[in-house]
Amino acid sequence: MTRNAFSRRTLLIGGAALAAALPFRTLAQGAGPAIHVMKDPNCGCCSAWIEILENDGFAVTTEASAGTLLMRYKLDNGIPQEMASCHTARVEGFMIEGHVPVADIRRLLADRPDAIGLAVPGMPFGSPGMGPEDQREAYDVLLIRRDGLAEVYSRYEARS
Repeated sequence: MTRNAFSRRTLLIGGAALAAALPFRTLAQGAGPAIHVMKDPNCGCCSAWIEILENDGFAVTTEASAGTLLMRYKLDNGIPQEMASCHTARVEGFMIEGHVPVADIRRLLADRPDAIGLAVPGMPFGSPGMGPEDQREAYDVLLIRRDGLAEVYSRYEARS
């Protein structure tokens, strides 16, 4: 009887410890917004941007795509060709094109404007995943409206 009581006690303590630890495991795996990234499998800057998202708590999944297929995905999801960059993501119904800073993605998710999403056209040096921020060139984050027009959502000044 003592042996069973000890086993039950051990089981209860172990279960309580496991239950207490589960939220931390989920946090470590990115319990933040789920974001799916379409990218060229050989692109290092895409991987660097993804790492920034993961470090900020996003739950990132990726899918390899390149060339015409990736451009078709962008166009089919409302990203104008002149706003294209190297990778495209979807988060909570919004499209994210290129090296958009995490703060802008979080603001988009909080504000929830009637828009397709955000874009950083091209690959500006110093944008997230594209080199050191303290040496960045100036760039804008654009809000892509549903009518296809864009407006400046955030502006990042050059640093040197």
